[in-house]
Amino acid sequence: MSQLFYLKECSSTNDEISKFLLYENSDFIGLHTFNQTKGRGQYGNVWTQTAEKNLAYTLAVNTQNIVCSDFIFNYYTAMVIRDFLANLSESEVKIKWPNDIILKGKKIVGILIEKKKINQNNYFIIGAGINILQDKFDEISNAGSLLTQTGMEFDLEEVSLNLHEYLSEKLKNIPSDQEILDGYNANLFRKDMISVFEIEKERQNGIIRNADEKGELWIELEDGIRSFYHKEVKLLY
Repeated sequence: MSQLFYLKECSSTNDEISKFLLYENSDFIGLHTFNQTKGRGQYGNVWTQTAEKNLAYTLAVNTQNIVCSDFIFNYYTAMVIRDFLANLSESEVKIKWPNDIILKGKKIVGILIEKKKINQNNYFIIGAGINILQDKFDEISNAGSLLTQTGMEFDLEEVSLNLHEYLSEKLKNIPSDQEILDGYNANLFRKDMISVFEIEKERQNGIIRNADEKGELWIELEDGIRSFYHKEVKLLY
């Protein structure tokens, strides 16, 4: 059963989703708002949004439907949201490891996936903050929106409904781990390009080669190729 609920305002859709998981067959339950006041990003970061300009969306997926590892699930979720936005914007969209979505050099989506036990069931709680109509950002910010990056205005409610349907359907038929890895790496932001990284508070040049099934990113540096977990390396762009 797939359903999508709406709140006019809430602190965090990831926190509020548990109130809507009332039935045993609550497998693909979504919640969205256009006014999220206390959104959370990866590793305790804050995801702030401008009211009535952007989408905060959460999908709860019962883990019994998922057979792949957490890392592969993370990759696949990012890949599906990337595909949805690439089709919507008719533009090149990339995934910045591990799961930020980049459109024409700017971050337009942040994704936070958590695991929670609610009403005796285990869920993946997929939260996505999508900048859609916001037109002003801090000048030094790496953030953008669908509007700033494409010049096109999208209907918030329509995007929400279509995203929920698309993501729910894709998560019902997850491909093989290898297909996911191949698709994820094919759309990896700045893959095989010389980039600047911050590693142990020092800047180094390197080249992203691939992300692996363990959730690690392999970067070719001047002293050889190394793997990193999230927060061990920062891509400067």
